[in-house]
Amino acid sequence: MKADFVPTIIIGGGQAGLALSYYLTRQGYDHLILEQAQQPAEAWRHHRWDSFTLVTPNWQITLPGAEYHGPDPDGFLPVKDIVMYFEQYINLFRLPVHYGVRVTAVEQAATGYQLQTEKRVFRAANVVIATGFYQSPKIPPYSAHLPGDVLQLPADQYRNPQALPAGAVLVVGTGQTGCQIAEELYRSGRKVYLSVGSTGRVPRRYRGKDILRWLYDSGFFSRTVDQLPSPKIKFNSAPHASGTRGGHTINLHQFARDGVVLLGHIQAIEGSKIQLAPDLKNSLAKVDQFEADVLKGIDDYIARQGIDAPVEKIPELRDGYAAEEILQLDLREQGITSVIWACGFSFDYSLVKLPVLDADGYPIQKRGVTQFPGLYFLGLPWLHTLKSGFLFGVGEDAAYLSFVITGKNGKP
Repeated sequence: MKADFVPTIIIGGGQAGLALSYYLTRQGYDHLILEQAQQPAEAWRHHRWDSFTLVTPNWQITLPGAEYHGPDPDGFLPVKDIVMYFEQYINLFRLPVHYGVRVTAVEQAATGYQLQTEKRVFRAANVVIATGFYQSPKIPPYSAHLPGDVLQLPADQYRNPQALPAGAVLVVGTGQTGCQIAEELYRSGRKVYLSVGSTGRVPRRYRGKDILRWLYDSGFFSRTVDQLPSPKIKFNSAPHASGTRGGHTINLHQFARDGVVLLGHIQAIEGSKIQLAPDLKNSLAKVDQFEADVLKGIDDYIARQGIDAPVEKIPELRDGYAAEEILQLDLREQGITSVIWACGFSFDYSLVKLPVLDADGYPIQKRGVTQFPGLYFLGLPWLHTLKSGFLFGVGEDAAYLSFVITGKNGKP
């Protein structure tokens, strides 16, 4: 099969691939985006629940060329508007996205790279892997031991409380997604059981501003990967927060006060009986400490800069510590009919048939540039900085890679 040559191919049509395409298009540099989905904004369109909003405020919508200038900079865009934003972005800049094209392998060729898809073969001088960091939901193996009449859903398939069968719900995982789903469920009147992890918490607002304004201004998101005390930290989840109802704080202690049953980690499942670790209070302590550390950092920044901001003391809720430590949960006895797995997502870059991954499966690169000339990665958290994987940070890395690509290889 004869291969089609394109100077640069971007694999993935999400925010990272689109941002890079914007810069390459402006420079008149020939390229294609190969996107396996059939339409734009696939993750936002089909892998979010109905009431989903951005957790980051609208002023942080900063894809290059389409920065937010609307009437509600401190609001939070709902999912339907996010989808529309990406559709309009692609159309406005006429980005060359080819849908329904799944790349199965990237290999070195005599010159450049060969890309195998299900129908065609491509060659390229440059290949950019922009497939994202959240590709497949993590479902623990012991999920197979649950009774067959219990509905199991990965979090990205949850839509709303009414779509679940009547009964109580067990939510496993307390990253941003698990917490927001658990909150929606119990506010709808469902009895909720929540298996708690150690993802941190921040208040929605602090000392007169949205917490993300303080974090952004203080350089929290601009920290570079070489500043991490451990490489493992780049896999940490984003802290609890929500953009719904105008943006509000999510606090597990408030959940307990409102009637949510907090649980430790699941250790094993035997039919309807779930064995739980006695680590709930330890996890809550880590969540609380994260908030304390973040607020101290903001206080120190305000003091150093001499900023006039009202002093504020965040209420210290303790309800979770008073909760009984449950070591065994019987789904039948508690009327639990649904389990939602909110354990995060895995990433997989095995389509690249070259030794470019470390022991954790994370690309070995420096600001997206690998040791293999013309092979790049884009859109991962901590690719260069913490914000590298966010909507408000990916454009900076995209601009950098566009310069590397066009300056290094020129126009064929």
